[in-house]
Amino acid sequence: MSDDPQPVGNDTSSVSDERSQVAGGDLIERWRSVRQRESFVIVATAIAVLLFPYLFVEGRAPVISTALQGYQSLAELILIWGIFVIGFDLLHGYTGLLSFGHAAFWGGGAYAAGIFAIHVSGSPIAMILVGTTFAVLLAWVLGFLSLRRGGIYFAILTLAFGQMLFYIALQPLSDWTSGENGLGIGGTTIEPLLGFIPLGEGIPVITMFVDTWMYTLIGIAMIITVAFAYRVLNSPYGMVFRAIRENEQRAEFVGLNVWRYKLMAFVLSGAISGLAGSLFAIQQARVPVESLFWTSSGEVVIMSVIGGVGSLFGGPIGAALYLYIANIVQGMREVVLFVQIDKVIPGAQAVVLPEWMSPAPYWHLILGLLFVAVVVFIPRGGVWGGLKSIGSRIGNRFGGGR
Repeated sequence: MSDDPQPVGNDTSSVSDERSQVAGGDLIERWRSVRQRESFVIVATAIAVLLFPYLFVEGRAPVISTALQGYQSLAELILIWGIFVIGFDLLHGYTGLLSFGHAAFWGGGAYAAGIFAIHVSGSPIAMILVGTTFAVLLAWVLGFLSLRRGGIYFAILTLAFGQMLFYIALQPLSDWTSGENGLGIGGTTIEPLLGFIPLGEGIPVITMFVDTWMYTLIGIAMIITVAFAYRVLNSPYGMVFRAIRENEQRAEFVGLNVWRYKLMAFVLSGAISGLAGSLFAIQQARVPVESLFWTSSGEVVIMSVIGGVGSLFGGPIGAALYLYIANIVQGMREVVLFVQIDKVIPGAQAVVLPEWMSPAPYWHLILGLLFVAVVVFIPRGGVWGGLKSIGSRIGNRFGGGR
């Protein structure tokens, strides 16, 4: 080893690198602290809701929206299903109770809102309140009956109750539900929001972003749902829900009334699902009887797994991926690569793939492969968990591994 003194410049460089690394680490830690705040979560959700149709609906954002080929009603539907998945995941992801009958609250809330609109009032706010209230009462009854059992028995009981409601709507109550034809509400039955705002009309100032008052109503409901769920999950109740998920017996040993907390989680989950169902009835102006069928329960389970079980933002992401494949990919008879590339590279042309390369006939396969890939490679966090993992690695790299 040489005793010669090292150049001063190298010492200065290393000290500078260490200081920048420490500063980067402090910024990363500060960012991690800020993003956990409730105000940040609400503001981030509001920004995402505002920008989503701009980036998704075809013809708005350059290149991106044209490539995605989305449309306004699908953007609204994605938010509605996103609310539904948040409600479902409150029970499954955070409390550890897998329900195969959540279509009861989704379809029940939709039917209650629709029947109320036809026979009493078409006020959107009143429809939401009625549909959500009905779902809360239904969840209390079904939870009281099914939560006495756990595991697979609980899942089968919820499935059985959901199917019972489906067949009740199909036949005994067909005079109210219109049976297999579904409940036709009609656009004229639904009154303007607050009595003077037509839901189908655009908003003059920010039409490029939210386009219609319908999307605004659904977007506000999404923001409120995220804020409510975040508050619950970061309260003592949320801590108990997680304790039940991790070890129900241990939670009982420390003196917690586990059954009461599970019932509370079930009712809260049903309430959010009923809210989503009410919005679905308003947006579609009809309620198909299939909204009560077990396939709706299966769809919300798949969306939750794809997006990420036990993650607040995973649900909307899973809903977006599922509905995009089911609605957009299914209709892609012609695939065009490098759309609007001439705006980036003058003279360049888009590439149209042969018809046999269209993904439309294989959309079920694509959805299945996506589900399998999530389960195999990112089983615990889904797509949202994968994105968070990538973000953490980048943060650790710039923050010096802190």
